[in-house]
Amino acid sequence: MSINTLARTSLPSALPVAVGLAAGFAIAQGTGVRALGGVVFVAGGVAAGWLWRRRRGWAVTAGLAAVYLVAFVLAHVLAIGVGWPAWLAVSVVTIVASGITYGVADRSQRA
Repeated sequence: MSINTLARTSLPSALPVAVGLAAGFAIAQGTGVRALGGVVFVAGGVAAGWLWRRRRGWAVTAGLAAVYLVAFVLAHVLAIGVGWPAWLAVSVVTIVASGITYGVADRSQRA
């Protein structure tokens, strides 16, 4: 499968968003190596960003990248600042960021 073919597939860009946030946290927590979780987070963001740019352009990419980064920060604020359980905070921001991504970048593409 070529890279151009991958960009035209129906793979929703919300998937790497969810994997980057949730799996990144799970790996960081499970291994105790935060940098390893960070690598997964960055890889999810890069994969999603690549799909956004190919499918929707730079403006959508910039907006959704901001959503992705805000979700990451908000998970920390909710867990550390507000006192939510870490998995609850990560789950909520993952669902919201993936939902926004689907609505902006994926659903409109299928219509």
